[in-house]
Amino acid sequence: MSEKKTPEHETIRLLFELDRADDPQLYDDLIRFKKGTKRINRLRLLAREGVIGQLSLAGGGMVPRLVQVSTVNSTAAELPAAPAIAMPFASEVFGEPITDR
Repeated sequence: MSEKKTPEHETIRLLFELDRADDPQLYDDLIRFKKGTKRINRLRLLAREGVIGQLSLAGGGMVPRLVQVSTVNSTAAELPAAPAIAMPFASEVFGEPITDR
């Protein structure tokens, strides 16, 4: 019997198609980038953040995040226009101070 050996790190290739009707928020986020590396890297980042988010919810605690810094083709235009998670109470931290009367 011959066993099929799989490589330790197998590459996954995907053909990703997305219509705006399927997921308007994701579509609008990805369409900001021209075709190519920037859009692929954004999708990769969103997928990774989604996996980390699911693991942290499933585990009931915090999952340590590994931050990867890339200097290749990084610009200020790659930053999201809005926070990934809306936190209305966090924005009030820098609001007017509370005064006791």
